[in-house]
Amino acid sequence: MLIVGIAGGTGSGKTTVVNKLKKEFPNGEIVVIPQDAYYRDNSHIPPEDRQKINFDHPDSLEFSLLIRHLRELKEGRAVEMPVYSYLTCLRSKETIPVKPAKVIVVEGILILTDSELRDMFDIKVFVDADADDRLGRVIQRDIIERGRSVLMVLERYHDTVKPSHLQFIEPSKRYADIIIPGGGENEVGIRVLVSIIEKHLAEKGENGEK
Repeated sequence: MLIVGIAGGTGSGKTTVVNKLKKEFPNGEIVVIPQDAYYRDNSHIPPEDRQKINFDHPDSLEFSLLIRHLRELKEGRAVEMPVYSYLTCLRSKETIPVKPAKVIVVEGILILTDSELRDMFDIKVFVDADADDRLGRVIQRDIIERGRSVLMVLERYHDTVKPSHLQFIEPSKRYADIIIPGGGENEVGIRVLVSIIEKHLAEKGENGEK
């Protein structure tokens, strides 16, 4: 099993990179585990206070559960991945079953900030993008997917997203094996990553490994 970590700032194009990887390997070789599924359940916090949570801070994530799930997948056991709602800031009672695959892609803004999780990645990728481009994508996404106004998005960006990016996410870039500037539009960078994965799958196939 190859475990690939794909990090980068909010709106950098990580999801686009992941989707292009999935198109390159359409036969189930790749399973994607989003960091966002592992945000802590906030049912103990009053509803009016949940929107104030800084989701760009490492403390907002249950890294220990994500690490445990990756270990179980590596050992050949299926896991029940949490389902998290940005609208309620709660975990759903439902879970998503995830079976082991040849390649596990873990995607999220903070995945390179945790040393124990970082050590589990065979390949560490950082998707880089200009701050203005990232902000534009964040505004579009949060209005459409999370029901926020432009003013709400901008306030959150300046209060938590930008400071956390500078404090936690940008510094984690130094741990990356591969940096893809320009996000999902960088076809050369994506081809490099695809080639590495193809080489790994070919070697495993020659060795008769799963």
